[in-house]
Amino acid sequence: MLGYGDYQRWLYRDGRPNRVARLKDRASVELLKAGISPHRTAVLSVQGRRTGLIVSLPVIVTAYQGDRYLVSMLGESNWVRNVRAADGRAVLRRSRGEAVRLIEVPVRDRAPVLRRYVAASPGARAHIGVSRRAPAAEFEALATDLPVFRVTAAVSAADERDLWREPVFWS
Repeated sequence: MLGYGDYQRWLYRDGRPNRVARLKDRASVELLKAGISPHRTAVLSVQGRRTGLIVSLPVIVTAYQGDRYLVSMLGESNWVRNVRAADGRAVLRRSRGEAVRLIEVPVRDRAPVLRRYVAASPGARAHIGVSRRAPAAEFEALATDLPVFRVTAAVSAADERDLWREPVFWS
């Protein structure tokens, strides 16, 4: 009999969401926008690097030592590449939006954040492959494969305006 972890891995086989996962993510985004969700979840909206369209997805916001962090449970995923292309500019929202700048955390500093993320996000454990009680060395080994971003306030009013502009369409 297959367990919950097998189901979670099936949803994101090959590091990409299948049709069921996309449907679940879409529903999660709508619930999160309405403010109906656990306190640690939010919607991340970032401009797509190829189309210029705003892409939104549900994320777990991890608190660690007074800062907030986002972790990509699937490693080098599309949202990570989009955030890098947008120079970290994004919108994080629950019932209202907050313009933010996401700063990538150096590999050497990721392990404690990853440990906290695994403890706070049971759905990610199947993808990450370590227990929340695993020794620090296991989290250090994972740090190179799992991007981590620290959430900071938008740098300027211009940054905030840019985040809300209309999507760019290529002609």
